Parts: sequence; structure tokens; C-alpha cells
Amino acid sequence: MTMAQDSARAFPTAAPDGLIAAVLLSFLATAGLFYVNIMAALVNGLVEGLHFTERQAGFVASTNVYGAAFGALIAVFFVRRISWRRVSVLLLCALIMADLFSILVKNPNTMIAMRLLHGTIGGMLVGTGFSVIARTRVPDRTFGMLLAVQFGLGGLGVMVLPRLVPIFGTQVLFIALALFSLVTLAMVPFLSDYPARVLAAHDAPRARTRWIPLLLAFGSVILFQAGNMALAAFMIELGHGYGLQTDFMSAILGVAGWIGAFGSLMVVFFGTHFGRFWPLLIALILTVIGNALFHFSASPFIYAAANIGTSITWAFVISYLLGMCASFDQTGQTAAMGGFVSKLGLATGPLVGGLLIVGNHYTLLINVSVAVLALSAVAALIPAALLDRTSPRKAI
Repeated sequence: MTMAQDSARAFPTAAPDGLIAAVLLSFLATAGLFYVNIMAALVNGLVEGLHFTERQAGFVASTNVYGAAFGALIAVFFVRRISWRRVSVLLLCALIMADLFSILVKNPNTMIAMRLLHGTIGGMLVGTGFSVIARTRVPDRTFGMLLAVQFGLGGLGVMVLPRLVPIFGTQVLFIALALFSLVTLAMVPFLSDYPARVLAAHDAPRARTRWIPLLLAFGSVILFQAGNMALAAFMIELGHGYGLQTDFMSAILGVAGWIGAFGSLMVVFFGTHFGRFWPLLIALILTVIGNALFHFSASPFIYAAANIGTSITWAFVISYLLGMCASFDQTGQTAAMGGFVSKLGLATGPLVGGLLIVGNHYTLLINVSVAVLALSAVAALIPAALLDRTSPRKAI
């Protein structure tokens, strides 16, 4: 957790595999996609503040994340060759400009185009951040810290921002995103260099890509993110459909985000000491059950419990899934690809979710989300079992 002074650098740098570095890397990999963690607030702000329809707001949200998926795909092809620090600074500056320009946009189609551009920039930044995380000693741990940052700050955003939109307008959403990128920009100089790893001869067998388990890991990521986000993006509207009040829901979603961060913190402290298969099996079963409970959202207690429970399991599971993707490669390229499929899932969720809402009823949406999460569990457990057999277990 100490900071080391590099004589060739003007700033002290965090120890490459310490907790401070994990926090800084988490901000770097979060800045380009932080809007996902306040997605419910963003969708609600577009509906309430700019009077977009739910479908238009859902398209804006999906386009933003599809842009991120495209940007993350671009990153796959350059992360091994670029100076990640210089590229990160440029992308963060571009993100800030895109968010500030979004304040001026009132038309749904123009907003879709602007957020597509923003998402593409952010996706390249996230892909770059993921590739750097893959170069740490235990990527699962840093991905756990990444989710802790996302859920903790996302919980604060969902709790506060819906209450500010009626007072200050939707611009408060984009200002919050720009400020997050600005804070991240100030952190970049304090990160170590993280050069791409050069494989030794004895590592050559590990370097050969195991395509079937890797593709299953990618499939589990996209299904897990899509199944969760299909519901999460419309969580405030879902609550309205069951007669709940906005103030209650924003408070619950904020608390759920904060408590959900404990799921990722468990990954930070346990690493792969207990392997991946059994932790994932238990958490995925709980995820399916938790999302099915949204059928009973007319009860404020069940709505609250389901949100808190699924926040914990979401943060826990995706930390391991992304770490699993990173474990198939030593250069960061499969980690960047994991970032791409993650964004693809996050983008598909709101898009399909908006089409599954029938009138003011959410039964079909909940059922489809649960089915998709069950498929994700099947896809995840096979590569998890393989990695448990072939990789050493690392405690943090």
C-alpha cells in the first residue's frame, strides 16, 4: 500500500500490486463506463427532465453502451502496442468534452448520436484499463476493487441524482460524469508503468489460447451483464409499476449499491484462494433467485431485499468472470476482449428490456432476465472448473 518514488518520474507511484494501485486502476477502468452505474438515474432523468419516452431513454442508454462495446473492441487491437498512460489521458479529456456537450442536447436522435460517440471513447478507455489490470499479479482482486468503486459511487449517484434532476435539470447527470473523469485524470500520474509481459519459454504452453473455455467465459459475461442490466436500467420504472415511490426507490438503489460493493470486496480479499467454481456456483444461484423476487416488488421489503441481494451477487460474480477472461492471456488482450463482451451485454440489456415491457407490466422482462442469468451460470462454471484445475490458487 506504499507509494514508491521512481527517479525517472515526477510523481510518486503506487506499488504495482498494492491496494492503492488497485483503487487507482479501478477509477481508470470505471471512468469510461460510469454512466452504467447510474443507468437508472440516467434513464429516469431523460424521462422526467427531457420528457423522452421510456423507449427513447432506453435507446439512449443502449446506444451509449453499444458505443462502449465498439470502443472496447477497438482497444483489443492496440492495447499491446500503445503507451497506455498517454492514450488514457487523451481519452479522458475527450470524455469530459463529450459529457459537457451532452448538456446542450435536447433532441432524442441527437442525444443518441452524442452518447454513441461518448460510449466509443469510453469503451477504448475501459479496454485500455482492463489490459493494464490484466498485468497485475491477481487480476481478480483488482476487478473486485473495480466493482467496489463502481457500486459504491454508483450507489451514491443513484441515491442523489434523481432528486437533483427536478431542481437542476438533466445537465446534473452529465456534469457528474465529467467530474468523475476529471478526478480520474488527476490519478493517472500516480500509477506505475505496467509494461506488457514478456513470456518466458516455460510459459509457452500457458500462452496457447484455450478457445472453448475462453469463448464460454466470454459468453457467460455477455449473458450475465445483459440479464442484470435489462432489469437494472428500468428499476425505477419497474418500482413505479408496482406502486412504489421515487424517493423510496432511489434511497434503496443507493443503499443497494453501497452494500453491493461488499460482494466485490470479498473478491479483493479472497482472490482465488477458494478457487472460482464453488464461489461462482453459489453466487449465481443466489443471483437467479434474487432477480426472480422482483415479481413481488409490490412489497417494499422484497423490492429492497432483491435489489440489495442482486447488487452483492452482481459485484461478486462479474469480478470473477472478468478475472477469468484475463487469466487466459498474459498480455491483456483477452482482458480487453472481456471488456468488449461485457459492454455488449450491458448495452443489449436495456435495449431488449425496453422491448419486453408490456404497458406497465414487467412480468415478461423479469422472466427473460432470469432465464438469461441461468444460461450465464451454465457457461461460466465450465471454464471456472478448468482454471481451478490448472492454475494455482492465490490468496490476497
